[in-house]
Amino acid sequence: MAQISQDLGAPQVLVNNAGSDDRHDFAEVTPQYWDQRIAINLRHQFFAAQAVAEGMKAIGSGSIINMSSISWMIPGRQLSVYNTAKAAIVGMTRSLAHDLGEAGIRVNSVLPGAILTERQRKLWMSQEYEREVLNRQCIKRHLLPDDVARLVLFLAADDSEAITNQSHIIDGGWI
Repeated sequence: MAQISQDLGAPQVLVNNAGSDDRHDFAEVTPQYWDQRIAINLRHQFFAAQAVAEGMKAIGSGSIINMSSISWMIPGRQLSVYNTAKAAIVGMTRSLAHDLGEAGIRVNSVLPGAILTERQRKLWMSQEYEREVLNRQCIKRHLLPDDVARLVLFLAADDSEAITNQSHIIDGGWI
């Protein structure tokens, strides 16, 4: 983040989007697995936001978009550590919105549902799960990465300059 700021100037937008939804058995989670999964799904979001905040404050604006998931709201099975991290992102988003709002920095979270990415197709999208998803969604179609990207671009743009401290669910009406 420091190199980016040095080379390009203070970031005006941060999209915190990294994670891993590997399935796991609650009874088999070790402290090492917990720490690794929390680091992948939560830790980086906090410290990336911290790394860009001063630069955003200096320019008087910015947008931080934290990717979460609806998984913790359903809740998805065999995802206890992932769900914990994704729920924490919503709490962190709300805290950072209050901490950074006076400096003109917006902080929002995006909670996708069952987005049909290549990873989802390969690992989780069985015919049974596909039927479950489409039955639960109000909009009976596959949700695609572009659907999420358009929401993220809106939150990054000045068009959303009055929107902060919000969790934006994009799940075809599942929740």
